[in-house]
Amino acid sequence: MAAISYTLIIQIKEDANIRIGQLGTFNFPEGYYAYTGSARKNMQKRITRHHWKEGKKLHWHIDYLLNDHASKIVRVEISDLEECVLSQSINGEITVPGFGASDCRHHCRSHLKRLINEV
Repeated sequence: MAAISYTLIIQIKEDANIRIGQLGTFNFPEGYYAYTGSARKNMQKRITRHHWKEGKKLHWHIDYLLNDHASKIVRVEISDLEECVLSQSINGEITVPGFGASDCRHHCRSHLKRLINEV
């Protein structure tokens, strides 16, 4: 089966208040976060887009987080698991309810989690 989902491991280098589109402004404590997304087509194109910071149209919740100067992708993991199954398998705390899960059919509370243990 082809890879259909991915996890971005993101470092927030300092405490930051970041506006996440229409969800509002949230405090992101310094640390590591895991964001799970999917791309049934053009996986590499989607992941490459996440690495851009300047001049990118902010469309998805993750765009707002990654656009902030305090955030940095430190690792990308590719999976053949469905996005929600992968997200639910990640241990961490939800800092922004609904983040990346507005179209979720599995009632995930968020597709972004703050990792409790260091990466």
